[in-house]
Amino acid sequence: MSYQGLEDRDNSYKYQNPIQSIIVSAPDKALLITVAFLVIIGFMAIFSASAPKCIEEGGNPAQFLFKQLACFAVGGFGLAFFTNYDYKKLADWSVIFAGVIIVLLLLVDFTPLGVTVNGAKRWISLLGFQLQPSEFAKPAVVLLLASIFRQDANLIDQKKWVNAFIPILVMLGLIFHQPNLSMVILLGLTTVVLYMAAGGSMKLFMGTLTFMVTTVVIAATTIIKPYQMQRIRTWQHPELDPQGAGYNIIQSLIAFASGGFTGVGYGGSIQKLSYLPECHTDFIFAIVAEEMGWVGCVLVIGLFWTLIHRGFMIASRCPDMFGKLLAVGITFSIGFQAFLNISVASSFFPTTGVPLPFISYGGSSIIVSLCMVGILLNISKKRIKKIRNVENV
Repeated sequence: MSYQGLEDRDNSYKYQNPIQSIIVSAPDKALLITVAFLVIIGFMAIFSASAPKCIEEGGNPAQFLFKQLACFAVGGFGLAFFTNYDYKKLADWSVIFAGVIIVLLLLVDFTPLGVTVNGAKRWISLLGFQLQPSEFAKPAVVLLLASIFRQDANLIDQKKWVNAFIPILVMLGLIFHQPNLSMVILLGLTTVVLYMAAGGSMKLFMGTLTFMVTTVVIAATTIIKPYQMQRIRTWQHPELDPQGAGYNIIQSLIAFASGGFTGVGYGGSIQKLSYLPECHTDFIFAIVAEEMGWVGCVLVIGLFWTLIHRGFMIASRCPDMFGKLLAVGITFSIGFQAFLNISVASSFFPTTGVPLPFISYGGSSIIVSLCMVGILLNISKKRIKKIRNVENV
């Protein structure tokens, strides 16, 4: 073979075997635009759903919107801060942050600071403000798991149990005590997803899944409270108690049916006029369906699907395991919560009582969601890029 032939072969080999380089870029614009649209839709939906209630009570029609805007300002500051704060430093704060959340949950469950709404004691009143600590447990759990799984997915490690698993179990127990079974399910599934993303054993996963299913079956007959079982029965046959336990589901389905393809128009919902309780929180998607129709539902679902896609794309491009697991945990937490809320509103799942991220009224929810997106945007700034290995010969 001639010298020229050898040179061509070497150059061809270099071009066929690219190397990887870590680059720093601007935050993911598609993710930021998607979240902006969701927040704007949320502002519109909250004002439309809550205005009749405020007028009926003699208050400002926009009072819920103003409160949400104030919380958005706090969440926006958190988004900006975490977008520019190196996500790798968050690992040093994971245990401390989890400890703070546990203290807040203890104050909710066992002190007069806890506030009971609709039979559930999930909020804490501090300095005139109400917070829902279980919402802040979502990033706390993700941070703990990403910190301990970044090396390996070994569960038989005393240090991991002390630093992560025991605090997580304590949080789950306190949240279940409130009671908030839907948040326990969300945090439990997030744990499983992060374990599998870190390369966990499939055999151990299947064993754990079997144990969880068995535990749920036992809990369904012994631990779960009567009203929670009533929700399941009502979900299956809401027509059996149309003026009682089945009322919310039936009214929500009427809102979907009334909306049709294009909806009745913004502000034109009938169900929000004292027919559908909690229409600005848990059942806000039903109001969106009534006023914006099938088109509006597809728009909202499409935006959440885009958020999930961008989140997992950010995880796949992240150069380190801690960032990958953070991105996966945050994306799954937001995406699955949205799936739960939409499923409940459309009677696909029993009533759970979780807000729709970015859209439902709730200060703690929007603050936490925006801060989590800020971390995602920060992770998106550092990514792996494949480049051709070209050398001058």
